[in-house]
Amino acid sequence: MTLSASQLNALENAIADRLYLQIAGWHLYLGDAGLAQALAIECAARLEQGAAVCARQALEAVQVPIGAGATRLPLARLVPAAQLRDLEDVLQELDA
Repeated sequence: MTLSASQLNALENAIADRLYLQIAGWHLYLGDAGLAQALAIECAARLEQGAAVCARQALEAVQVPIGAGATRLPLARLVPAAQLRDLEDVLQELDA
């Protein structure tokens, strides 16, 4: 499944408003962190693999710079498990 530009934009907006990373009890939404577009692009590239696999692989693929970029962590290590399920739900809504 290939996404049109408007579908990719809609996916980015859904991710931006719904998903967050959690650090020391703080929630930073991916739209505010500037990570929603990168995650949407990674998800779009993996949609054929199914929502569950796509979500996990996309979260691992997006690298988040920490400390002015001196260190990078996969986004998967910064989001709670419930956020993984939320991303899967967002991706499944694309197929509906």
